[in-house]
Amino acid sequence: MSEPQFDVVGVGLNATDTMILIPHFPAYGGKVPFLNEVMSPGGQVASAMVCCARLGLRTKYIGTIGDDLRGEIQWESLQGCGINLDHVQRRKGCPNQSAYILIDQTTGERTVFWSRPDCLRIDPEEITPEQIACARLLHIDGHDTTAVAHAARIARQHGIPVTVDVDTIYKGFEDVLPNVDYLITSSEFPERWTGEADPLKALTLLQDTYGMKVAAMTLGAHGAIARMDGRFAYSPAFVVNCLDTTGAGDVFHGAFCYAVVKGFSLADTLEFSNAMAALNCTAMGARGRMASEAEARALIARGERREKTDFASYRR
Repeated sequence: MSEPQFDVVGVGLNATDTMILIPHFPAYGGKVPFLNEVMSPGGQVASAMVCCARLGLRTKYIGTIGDDLRGEIQWESLQGCGINLDHVQRRKGCPNQSAYILIDQTTGERTVFWSRPDCLRIDPEEITPEQIACARLLHIDGHDTTAVAHAARIARQHGIPVTVDVDTIYKGFEDVLPNVDYLITSSEFPERWTGEADPLKALTLLQDTYGMKVAAMTLGAHGAIARMDGRFAYSPAFVVNCLDTTGAGDVFHGAFCYAVVKGFSLADTLEFSNAMAALNCTAMGARGRMASEAEARALIARGERREKTDFASYRR
């Protein structure tokens, strides 16, 4: 069998963000002057693929981009990262997905307002087996559900593991989950999907129901937790000078993909992904600081961790 052309293929969203830095959030109905405004590329899967490419993986991105200024910014950014874009569609007369992101200077936390026009939707028939079977790993999100479900089925048919980034409930997502090997959700998703408030029980229920190898959950400033082979692994977050949390989850997923391709242990995967996400928070923008593996290892070696969380009582 020939060597796959790519280490990872990503199918899913990109976005171009307008970052607005404010000194603090005003009271409801109030107003404050903003300190800075920057337009920068982002988006769940696209940013994860940029992270993979930064770490040295042979990377391909499949998605759609609008033909406006925001689309051009996204296109030029992806081109500059060495990512294969052969199956990125540039949709004529369609604005790119965009977001306005308010960043609280005091904490680095962000509030997002986003829009994605329907003309950017990816349909299943636009994804062929050849586009997926050329990779060692497939990474998807949940937005164009029928398309990513189709991509995940192709991957399963070719013995290619699938990682998924999901943060909310998507109609038809039950068609995606049976073909997922690595489920990495937001802290809210497991309870919303299963109805089980305890995060450990919710992850266990998801894994037992759909049979994925790893069921994991990112916890923001609390780190990440994952279940594999009937056991939980927890990795606390790193303490850094946080300027902007935008894109931290996307970088976590990109680093997780890298770790899977490289064969890291689960504990090392979580710690490495947390370190990469933390370093990205030290600069402004969804791709503010895409660190190298050496930089992440340096943070792991010397970095301060946050206190461990009591997950039996964890709520967000």
